[in-house]
Amino acid sequence: MDTLLQILITGLVVGCIYGMAALGFTIVYNATKLINFANGEFLMLGGVLLACAAQAAKLPMSLALLLAVAGAALTGWLMQRCILDMAMARSSDPLTLVMLTIGVALALRGAAALAFGREITFVPEFGLLPLVLIGNVYIPSQGLWIIFVLALTSTVLWYMFSKTMFGKAMRAASQEPRAAALCGIEPKRAAAIAMTLAGALGGLAGAMLAPISAAFYENGIFLGLKGFAAAVAGGLGNPIGAIVGGLLIGVVESLSAGYVASGFKDAVGFILLILVLILRPQGLVGRAIVTRV
Repeated sequence: MDTLLQILITGLVVGCIYGMAALGFTIVYNATKLINFANGEFLMLGGVLLACAAQAAKLPMSLALLLAVAGAALTGWLMQRCILDMAMARSSDPLTLVMLTIGVALALRGAAALAFGREITFVPEFGLLPLVLIGNVYIPSQGLWIIFVLALTSTVLWYMFSKTMFGKAMRAASQEPRAAALCGIEPKRAAAIAMTLAGALGGLAGAMLAPISAAFYENGIFLGLKGFAAAVAGGLGNPIGAIVGGLLIGVVESLSAGYVASGFKDAVGFILLILVLILRPQGLVGRAIVTRV
């Protein structure tokens, strides 16, 4: 029983990271209707920037965390303003924009390898929060940080998009760009803000994960794919669904690693995604949308 509980707790902690990655996809999709496949690289940047600031520059962990989040957020803003906006001015083809995000992801990975090196860097835990030990089951201090940060960020994002005029304006800019522009809402500005928020959230998630799985320039690809799988499984565009999908994939992966084979766990998330798309195409939490034609 203790082993099962420990596996479930580990899965929940990992699922929180997947949920935060999925929230990045959700923010951008809700504001632009674009799937940003560079989202995983925001998590990678958060980890390597934290490692560089904390280990190489010897900065305090709190300041290193702020720099990591700010660096990932700035990357998101530059990506939208300097690449996607320019591409949208010439072509509004969604496939072109998606391919651009893939190209940006590859460029960011290569730039990180050149700037920070190809070595795996370990970062100390944030501390402050105590390790929780109940019998033979424990929750690490960093795991508590991850759970707390997911709860806080998801609550703030839910309130922003559901209860504030700012969040409603961002959603309006994606659903009816021309009508939103006539009402004084600038779709390009909404897209830039969404990509900046996704970058900041990804940087925060990557920084949270670095003390557990280390910082490495190739982390972005699998974190991005897991976040995408979680966002789609939960219901693309639904923040609650993104969190549910992330937690579910994390738990199922952990159970498969503990009771089947650790080499099989990476395939489980995508098998789960396929099953969800077959049985419930709108996602676990999403609702089917009926369009009159």
